[in-house]
Amino acid sequence: MIRFEKVRKVFPQGGREIVALDDLSLEIGEGEFVVVMGPSGSGKSTLLHLAGGLDLPDAGRVTVDGTSMAEMTDRELTLLRRRRIGFVFQFFNLIPTLSVEENVALPLLLDGERLRGARDRVHKLLDDVGLADRRGHLPEQLSGGEMQRVAIARALVTNPALVLADEPTGNLDSVTGREILEVLRRLIGGDGRRRTVLMATHNAAAAEYGDRTLLLRDGRLQ
Repeated sequence: MIRFEKVRKVFPQGGREIVALDDLSLEIGEGEFVVVMGPSGSGKSTLLHLAGGLDLPDAGRVTVDGTSMAEMTDRELTLLRRRRIGFVFQFFNLIPTLSVEENVALPLLLDGERLRGARDRVHKLLDDVGLADRRGHLPEQLSGGEMQRVAIARALVTNPALVLADEPTGNLDSVTGREILEVLRRLIGGDGRRRTVLMATHNAAAAEYGDRTLLLRDGRLQ
């Protein structure tokens, strides 16, 4: 599904270079739930950004289903992210002026589908995450846990093959965080699809929800 081959990513900072990923090789199979752990600055977010085509490596290759992201056009990368990859972030990234229903439907609307045609799928997902009675609310009217449930529903609305979750419980208390992880774990295969999940976290309790855990430190797998 995803392959990193000797990937290196460097960011300039104050006249020096910060190595985020250093000669990293990794393979994640279809249907795996892989957790990447490590301290702040270890390269976890950079790893997810490269896996999602949000950035490209300075050296090495990142491939999805055998296709190198570096060989894709900007439009191909945009369509890949919109149609085949779902993103769940720490800070939810909901549009404050859109309702819950509209936020979940947004990837479909950006792809040209009308809200009327998307409603059945959106309503089912909101029911699945326990927010059927909140679909007309704005994000500011929700709790943090509810906003993350909306984000999960939005990530799944296109039936993606890959879900990337970057510290999905980092902005939540421990009880709410466990509830969110249980929702995520339940829904990734809830419709019979074998979705691949890559989740970054610094929380050992969160790692228990994955099939395997990788430790990243200073841009290298330990």
